[in-house]
Amino acid sequence: MILRQSLRLTSLCFVSSRPYSSTVRWRPLKELQDGHLETFRAEAFAPSKPALLPRKHLLELPAVQKWFLAAPNAHDESISTLNRDYLSRFENAIVPLEFTTLETNGEGIFHRAEVTFGIFLQWASFASRSIKDRLYLAQASFASLPKAMTDDLPTPEIVSKVGTGDIYDTNIWMGMPPTYTPLHRDPNPNLFVQLAGTKVVRILEPSAGDQVFGRVQHALARSASASFRGEDMMKGSERKLLESAIWDDAYQTDREPAGYGVYVEAGDCLFIPKGWWHSIKGVGKGISASVNWWFR
Repeated sequence: MILRQSLRLTSLCFVSSRPYSSTVRWRPLKELQDGHLETFRAEAFAPSKPALLPRKHLLELPAVQKWFLAAPNAHDESISTLNRDYLSRFENAIVPLEFTTLETNGEGIFHRAEVTFGIFLQWASFASRSIKDRLYLAQASFASLPKAMTDDLPTPEIVSKVGTGDIYDTNIWMGMPPTYTPLHRDPNPNLFVQLAGTKVVRILEPSAGDQVFGRVQHALARSASASFRGEDMMKGSERKLLESAIWDDAYQTDREPAGYGVYVEAGDCLFIPKGWWHSIKGVGKGISASVNWWFR
C-alpha cells in the first residue's frame, strides 16, 4: 500500500532510493473514460495519441491470474512472485535473456543470450534488488514460445478489431526491478499491458523524441538510428546519456520538450502510437512483467 500510494502521488517520476521531484516537463497521460472499442478508436488510435485505458482493464488475463502469486511483506503490501509450480511446465522454452552487472567504476557489463526459461525461473527464485548481477527476459517473441504459454495471453479486441487485425509481433518482458528499456520508437502502434509489478513509462511525441535523441547522438559524435534495444543503448556512454536525458530531473532545462509520464500496474493497458518515443523502468519490489502487441 505504501509503495502504491507513493507511485500515485509521484506517477510522473522514477521511484528509487534517490528522491525525484515532478517537473512540468512530464504531464499526466490521459486515461480513457471506458474501454469500449469505439472510445479507443476515436480518442487514441485514429488521432495517434498515447492513452491509458481504464485501470485494471485486462486484470483477468489468464497470465495475470496463473503466472504470479501475491506475497505479503512487512509493510502490509503484496508483492508479485513467479508461480513456479505453474510456469515450470515451460522451463525448456528458449527465451532471450539479458545479463547486466554494475561494476564499481560505474561501467555496466551487458550480454544477451538465448537460453532456457528454466534458467530465468531459477535465478528469479533467489534474486533481490540488492544483487549486482541481474537477468532480464526481454522481448521474448510469441513465435518462439510454446502455444500453451501464449494461450494465457489471448489477443485483446483492441488489437484484433480496431486496426487491420494484422499483428506485427507480440513480446513478453519479465525481470526483477530495477529494469530499464532505453529511449526508442517503434515502427508500429503498441499496446503495452502490465502483468505484474509496477513500471513507469515516459513518452515523447515524434518531433520531441527526435530532438532528445539527436542531442544525445551529437554529444557522442554519432549518427546512430533509434533501432529498438540496440546493444549500444544498453551500455557505456550512450546508455548513460539516454537515461539522464529522460530520467534525471536535474538534467532538465527550460528548452526540453514536454512529454507524458505514467505508472502501470497489473492489468493496466497503455497505448503508444507508431513513432512516439518512450523509455520504461521497472520499479518497486517483486517480479515485474509485461506483454506488448505491435499491430496495425
